[in-house]
Amino acid sequence: MKIGALNSSLRKPLPVTVKEYAEMGIQGIQLQITPEHLIYSDDRLREISRLCADAGLEISAVCGDIARTHFGVSSEWRDRVLLHKRVVDIAVVLGTKYITTHIGVVPADKKDPVYPIMVESIGAAAEYSASCGAVFAIETGPEKADVLLQLLQDVNSKGLGVNLDPANLRMVSCEDPVRAVELLGKYIVHTHAKDGINTYPGSAAAAYHMLEPDGTPRKFADRAAEWKEVPLGQGQVPWDGYLAALKKAGFDGFLTIERECGSDPEGDIRLAVDFLKAKLN
Repeated sequence: MKIGALNSSLRKPLPVTVKEYAEMGIQGIQLQITPEHLIYSDDRLREISRLCADAGLEISAVCGDIARTHFGVSSEWRDRVLLHKRVVDIAVVLGTKYITTHIGVVPADKKDPVYPIMVESIGAAAEYSASCGAVFAIETGPEKADVLLQLLQDVNSKGLGVNLDPANLRMVSCEDPVRAVELLGKYIVHTHAKDGINTYPGSAAAAYHMLEPDGTPRKFADRAAEWKEVPLGQGQVPWDGYLAALKKAGFDGFLTIERECGSDPEGDIRLAVDFLKAKLN
């Protein structure tokens, strides 16, 4: 397995980030897509790709979490699929085939009215991804692994996979990341290396602000789950078991460091690199 990092985690301009990641011994970079990327020419995107390549960094994936429309809302999912298609096109020009994205909350009950909407919308996005030689990698978090597995099976597309974030699973859904890998192994194409602690095992769906098919907020009897993201190795992710499960599943891709908070992102990323190197050696 290789070590990568999300460019936005360092909170510095891309040229500076690329240089510092290379100096840290990081092997890959996941690029956060922003609204500006949507209007970049192919030449501009190739410049970004060359910038990374010249520093010895592989673009492991792009993150397409920029939408204000939703895969599970009747009036919005078509626009959300169109945006996904543009992000796929960007990824292809950048030279990567993985597009990681949060998709909302997959209902545990297939009879839930949101479920068939998501099967249709995710299916459309996945099929376009496949047609471009890319994979739409759903980021884990709001639902248990068996629920996500059911969606993957129902969509049944070669263009659909998983970006496994063990921290989201553990700190929000109180799901065992090892179990998640055992269930989702063949679909995992990319991962995030993040850690966290669950402080209240409430509703993950509420925490992720699940919507009704008409776009209104869903009401929940239990209050939302609560959590705290922490530096790698300081949370509840069982790293030895998790990495062993990934290896057993045949995953040999990127462990992409993601740090979404904290006052010292550079220090936390360096700590994460050292932590992962020690685990992988």
